Amino acid sequence: MVAVEFKDYYATLGVAKTASDSEIKKAYRKLARKHHPDLNPGDKSAEAKFKEVNEANEVLGDPEKRRKYDELGANWRMYEQAQQAPGGEAGWNTHFGGQPGSPGGAGYRTMTPDEMREMFGGADDPFSDFFHTFFGGAGGFGGAGSGQETGGRRTRAARTRRGRDLEQPVELTLEEAFSGATRRVVIKNDGHARTIDVRIPAGVKDGARVRAAGEGEPGASGGTAGDLYLVVRLLPHPRFERRGQDLHVRTPVPVTTAVLGGDIGVPTLSGSTLRLKVPELTPAGRVFRLRGHGMPTVGKPDQRGELYATVEIQVPPQLSAEQRRLYEELKKLET
Repeated sequence: MVAVEFKDYYATLGVAKTASDSEIKKAYRKLARKHHPDLNPGDKSAEAKFKEVNEANEVLGDPEKRRKYDELGANWRMYEQAQQAPGGEAGWNTHFGGQPGSPGGAGYRTMTPDEMREMFGGADDPFSDFFHTFFGGAGGFGGAGSGQETGGRRTRAARTRRGRDLEQPVELTLEEAFSGATRRVVIKNDGHARTIDVRIPAGVKDGARVRAAGEGEPGASGGTAGDLYLVVRLLPHPRFERRGQDLHVRTPVPVTTAVLGGDIGVPTLSGSTLRLKVPELTPAGRVFRLRGHGMPTVGKPDQRGELYATVEIQVPPQLSAEQRRLYEELKKLET
């Protein structure tokens, strides 16, 4: 038998062999996002790693493939290839020692059940389940559950496969993240483009993945379609800064208001202006908290963070003669 390279898919995803389906899916999404070619343009190592991660997920994310992988180890792929070969047995013989010059298809002879038991072991051997699954039991070919006969050759039912998940980056302004937005996305599958509108909820964070269920790659043989994920990138704002669910804004305060006290206007991301009473002798850099005027929580728009206004002392752009005289009088008092 030809030696087969063993790929440890659990190590590829960084999970234990006892990992649950959800843990495998979570690990796959994290690594696929990290090594995606669109996020690592020109990085061949990232592209190679992305392919390895997808291959591992294709096996471990499919319960049937995972079971065969756990049972058969490095030889599980031979089972897959044998299933897909035309005529079933001919493909198996090609891989497992058929000899030319006798019946069995394509010039190869068919291995006897005894020869197969010698190669794969008895009932206590891990390969015994493989033997029964593929050849229908110890009685040889054509046993119960082995498939259908068509024109003297055995065929196997096609296995359903869920479609792959797709990812696309999307840029949002801070205002769009505050209010929610809709993005029109073009998806290309097998050369036929389609367009869908995806609603992005209010409060979404930078790096968040917005799911559009069933909008990914179509499934095979009746399998369900994958999902589409929009990966959010928030654009910087010229005035507001987001920190978690809180917003921070620098607010100019005239010198006279900072000294004597008074009301000032504080802008909000929604476009409104809040009135804030500034006490006398307010220093530059003082921070005022305005409750409930920060970013909304995804799925809970009534729950919002805080808005923090930081005082910036505003110097007049120019002085009139009267203003200069008064400032000079004030300067004399200070000295």
